[in-house]
Amino acid sequence: MTGRRVGIHGLPGPRDTFSQDDRIDDIVPGSGPVSVTTWVNGLEPGEWTVNAELVGRPGEVTSDAGRDRWRRGRPEPIQPAAWSWRRWGLSSGPATPVKTRWAPLAPMARIPAVLPGSFTALAVLGVVVALVTQAAFVGRANISVGGSLAASLLAIAFGLVGAKLWYAALHPGPWRQLLGGWSVDGFLVAAPLAAVVALLAFGLPIGRFLDATAPGMFFAVAIGRVGCFFTGCCAGRCTRARWGVWSSDRRIGARRVPTQLLESATGLLLGAASMALVLAGVPGVDGAVFVAALAVYVVIRQVLLRRRAESRLFSWRRSDAVAQGRAA
Repeated sequence: MTGRRVGIHGLPGPRDTFSQDDRIDDIVPGSGPVSVTTWVNGLEPGEWTVNAELVGRPGEVTSDAGRDRWRRGRPEPIQPAAWSWRRWGLSSGPATPVKTRWAPLAPMARIPAVLPGSFTALAVLGVVVALVTQAAFVGRANISVGGSLAASLLAIAFGLVGAKLWYAALHPGPWRQLLGGWSVDGFLVAAPLAAVVALLAFGLPIGRFLDATAPGMFFAVAIGRVGCFFTGCCAGRCTRARWGVWSSDRRIGARRVPTQLLESATGLLLGAASMALVLAGVPGVDGAVFVAALAVYVVIRQVLLRRRAESRLFSWRRSDAVAQGRAA
């Protein structure tokens, strides 16, 4: 990609132009159109004319010299991408100037198939749905709604801390990098433990509380994972399969395994199943519904982790990409 600031008179300064190469891996032949989103920092603010061209295809360019020969001999321009939410499709867009953004607002830039802020909005909605659903079930079980709410809020707070720490353990690096990620696995470990401690302190029945919490918790998973899909986090691998869904990881937009939507569907089914079991009073052992639903969710999640672009064998292991990066 090359760029030049619009309106330059005379010789351009070092911050008035740029040239940047991006390496794109793991694209599956026959999977359809692909979009590439990239960021360039440290430029003069204003409008920029940006052009892109294909430098090489896999296996064709193995050195800088080979890349330069390929570029001089066979330039292949790449058109700007335009995204249609109504058709859910990618097309070529107009070659209009690109405006710079203040760096902290760069994540809010328009990216195909990405709705900035959707994860936060849907995560908050999921928490509200979970608490409302829980209140209805704990009231039905003759458990203090106020005490249950206090225990749940403490569990959520400690769960968020656990999610951040778990993410930090799996993604070592600069502290700024840690601000943008969370790990569901850390939440699933820390939140129930915090809830049990709080319930013991408040004198509330642990098993019945956990069963009453299960439906809302998994409905929250279903809602939150839709936010992941529209935000571009936890994206699946690229695929040519017809059941793949065009989505983005905020850098590469392509047809992918819809891991977020599959996990969302899992949460919805587990929420509905646990609700039915709690209402029916089955199996009659306090806490059994919560434990069984959580066990099923953890197993399915381990399967889905293998289908992510950032593949991990298990929740507690770093991805191959991170391990390779550390070795390098």
